[in-house]
Amino acid sequence: MTAHPLRFGVWAPVHGSRAARHDPDEPHDASWARNRALVLEAEALGYDSVLVAQHTVNPYDESRDQLEAWTASAALAAVTRRIEIIAAIKPGLIHPVVLAKMALQIEHVSEGRFGLNLVNAWNRAEFEQAGLPFPAHDERYAYGREWIALVERLLRGERVSFEGRHFRVEDYQLRPAGTYRARPSIYVGGESEPARALVADHGDVWFINGQPLDAVTGLIADLESRPAARGRLRYGLSAFVIARETDAEAEDEFARLLELSRRDEKLRAETRARTDAASVMFAKTDAAAAYHVGTNGGTAAGLVGSYGRVADGIRAFHAVGIALFMLQFQPFEAEMRRFAERVFPRVRA
Repeated sequence: MTAHPLRFGVWAPVHGSRAARHDPDEPHDASWARNRALVLEAEALGYDSVLVAQHTVNPYDESRDQLEAWTASAALAAVTRRIEIIAAIKPGLIHPVVLAKMALQIEHVSEGRFGLNLVNAWNRAEFEQAGLPFPAHDERYAYGREWIALVERLLRGERVSFEGRHFRVEDYQLRPAGTYRARPSIYVGGESEPARALVADHGDVWFINGQPLDAVTGLIADLESRPAARGRLRYGLSAFVIARETDAEAEDEFARLLELSRRDEKLRAETRARTDAASVMFAKTDAAAAYHVGTNGGTAAGLVGSYGRVADGIRAFHAVGIALFMLQFQPFEAEMRRFAERVFPRVRA
């Protein structure tokens, strides 16, 4: 497998805290002002990417604020200069022609720094309460496959005529396209069999949820065994990081966040009630919620400990194929700085 350069990204705090929602060190703030400042600081610190998750309503507490992903990503593209902007997209919310045009515009504003992250949705309420269809898991992936096949061709500036099960497009072409590269990058999330087949055929990067090294190794091996993906795909990993001078200090902070997160159990139960039971991500993370913090696997990736231990863990994941680490912290700004100051030098030497 080709060894890709090591890259680090951050999850934008689009719905506030990632670990615990009652943390006195991080009051709830999902505002544009906070996200703008955080991403500008991440860029200055040397982070390579930011992932802006897409939700129309806060998925954990609907009474709290929620940043809109695509308008925010366009704005971030205009105020940043180097960092990659990755916006998540749920195909069922936006027609492929409209989405492709939006993506090309952000690609143009950013001068070739945009990527879209295809996720096939897990929050039933987000769709059903808006009167939108929310098909069964595998049917959503069939829809997403037809959707991304159209989007990819439109992103390349091709003139497209297509008639399928879900979409009909006649003699459609979008401009500007190809100004900075062939098309924006396509990231794909999800670990079910339909998700793996989809990323093998259409993705540039597979986002894997936080989990131990041996599990990640097996997932990458499975994708690399598929002819469509072999040697072409890059791999990213979500992880919540707690790094300190000593393992003991890191474990103390982990225990603090874990105790705070237990106060969110009612909110987690409400989220589970709105979640598609076939979602592989939630099947895994739900089982681990009692002893991990963070979303999308969080601390299950094991990046909790001394600076040296966390750096060793990153090097081990990189050795099996992880090129991009998409990181979460709490309190976000302070821990993001700590990681850049103390861990970057250990892994970027």
